[in-house]
Amino acid sequence: MSKKKFYVVWNGRKKGIYTSWNVCKKQVDGFEAAQYKSFASLDEAEIAFSKKYENYKGKTISKPTLSASEKAAIGSPNLESISVDAACSGNPGKMEYRGVLTHNKKQLFLKGPYPNGTNNIGEFLALVHGIALLKSKNKESIPIYSDSRTAMSWVKQKKCKTNLHFDASNEDLLVLIKRAENWLKENTFKNPILKWETKAWGEIPADFGRK
Repeated sequence: MSKKKFYVVWNGRKKGIYTSWNVCKKQVDGFEAAQYKSFASLDEAEIAFSKKYENYKGKTISKPTLSASEKAAIGSPNLESISVDAACSGNPGKMEYRGVLTHNKKQLFLKGPYPNGTNNIGEFLALVHGIALLKSKNKESIPIYSDSRTAMSWVKQKKCKTNLHFDASNEDLLVLIKRAENWLKENTFKNPILKWETKAWGEIPADFGRK
């Protein structure tokens, strides 16, 4: 099975980060002066998208492997936790998100697909959904894993800082975002929000497994 990749389009029909080569190809195929590149992780793609294409043009993006000592320093994930993730067929595109038990991947919730969403929005909503679910069950000591630093930052700021345009096609998604933001402002929680270390542990258990 091939590794999941993330495709950054700096210049194309629609700029953004894509989780499917077929969708990425539609943005750049035949587009004059298209700028795009694939990355091994969402973190790397998000960092690249925030920078200029020239920083990556013609360069081979190495896929560093962790040494035994580095893996030992990171340790192992806490299996008594839940993991969340999102998938998006385009950016924007059809977006869905879910949460699972980390130790056995049993699905706790699945929402979507929502039209004209983004992966970051899905990651944010998944985190808030997971936090609210655990609070409702009085399980505020259970950690939640996410592989998106952006979503973790948005939760910390209690704000989904997307620049996505909303209209009648994705109005329902805007309602969900506002509801999540209001929940964060009106509630407190104690659950640790932890970064899933993909390089050490592989794909997050909530991953949708799509190319």
